[in-house]
Amino acid sequence: MSTQPKTLFQKVWDAHRVRDLPTGQTQLFIGTHLIHEVTSPQAFAMIRELGLGVRFPSRTFATVDHIVPTDTRIRPLSDPQAEEMMSALEANCREFGIELFDIASGQQGIVHVIGPEQGLTQPGMTIACGDSHTATHGAFGAIAFGIGTSQVRDVLATQTLAMAPLKVRQVNVTGKLGGGVYAKDVTLAIIRALGVNGGVGFAYEYAGDVIEAMTMEERMTLCNMAIEGGARCGYVNPDETTYEYLRGRPRSPQGEAFDRAVAEWRALATDEGAVFDDVFELAGADIEPTVTWGINPAQNLGVNERIPNVNDVSDEERASIAEALEYMDLTPGKRIAGTPIDVAFIGSCTNGRISDMREAARVAKTGKVKDGVRALVVPGSHEVAKLAEEEGLDEIFRAAGFQWREPGCSMCLAMNPDKLQGREMCASSSNRNFKGRQGSPTGRTLLMSPAMVAAAAINGKVIDVREVL
Repeated sequence: MSTQPKTLFQKVWDAHRVRDLPTGQTQLFIGTHLIHEVTSPQAFAMIRELGLGVRFPSRTFATVDHIVPTDTRIRPLSDPQAEEMMSALEANCREFGIELFDIASGQQGIVHVIGPEQGLTQPGMTIACGDSHTATHGAFGAIAFGIGTSQVRDVLATQTLAMAPLKVRQVNVTGKLGGGVYAKDVTLAIIRALGVNGGVGFAYEYAGDVIEAMTMEERMTLCNMAIEGGARCGYVNPDETTYEYLRGRPRSPQGEAFDRAVAEWRALATDEGAVFDDVFELAGADIEPTVTWGINPAQNLGVNERIPNVNDVSDEERASIAEALEYMDLTPGKRIAGTPIDVAFIGSCTNGRISDMREAARVAKTGKVKDGVRALVVPGSHEVAKLAEEEGLDEIFRAAGFQWREPGCSMCLAMNPDKLQGREMCASSSNRNFKGRQGSPTGRTLLMSPAMVAAAAINGKVIDVREVL
């Protein structure tokens, strides 16, 4: 009897299906649950109120990232609320037997950085975390969802979630990328083309020559921002790049068990002939170094393009573009290159990995941070910091005038002391450019690759990184 070809999404979903619910949803088993200090305290309080425990504590892993300072880690933290959140997570992990990657462990970092580097993230898994950028883990051929606090409660108590099935769109990026063009530019180009709501109801399967040529860290950047295009998750089919990344990681299978795991992982890839609900194609050669100009990630431009004019767009776009132009105080028709900046931030779960540090350091070698620009480099984990310091990258950044900080989310969302002040304009390697995202109600954010951020820091303005490299 012939078997209908399936996508990886369908295979993983079916393998974790507990039952179909009367609502049309699926009760889905969650293989790995990642938690942090911000969205978990309320969830633990809820299960206590219900008289419940943690169903599978060995499947939950915790870290601190959102509220931790990146300059000094002396306890108690200077922010009483941050100290309270940190203490609550420590107490909850002790009570329920959950492993915590705290600062003292030497393995602390942003949850979406440490999961992969520890080998906790593996192909074929279902992964959930109370953080919207959990889609990052899909780079390994996992189905990974960001969830809300009440769903964190559900996973703690039952290790399952009630979820509606998704459609699957293949996003096919063809050909090759030009020099100075990175995964960040690819994901921004996709979001620009499909819109911030284009992925609603979909899982994105990223495919094509450009994706196959990417390193694991580049694929993580790509999948990280699937949520910014409205998709519930994004993934890449596992291949030799995936297996080699995972080989020898602390939590990966070891020895013969790893070889057996790889044999199973190979079978997860989307079958030839599988039918997608939609297919979108983008030519890699058409993608430039990219910069956001507005107040959502789809409002972006190639570095040499001009800021749009409300009179040149469709009626449905006019209001949102007018709002963005007013907030950002940018001049329509002017090139985005040349826009002055006040702050430069390299880090986040999108671009805080060792390859990001290396590319930014290549640029940092070429000059000094412009007078008047505040520039921060924040590694995504203790492991990233250790590797960077072994390679002398921290010294390159310091010599160029960047601040080298301790690991954490930092200025990505500014739930810690790293914040914009007033109307500062920030060149940022993070993932969101919403109003007030970086800690100031009037602060402004230009998203771009780490190399582009470093180039902007040195020049005091947005510049095409290809001119530097």
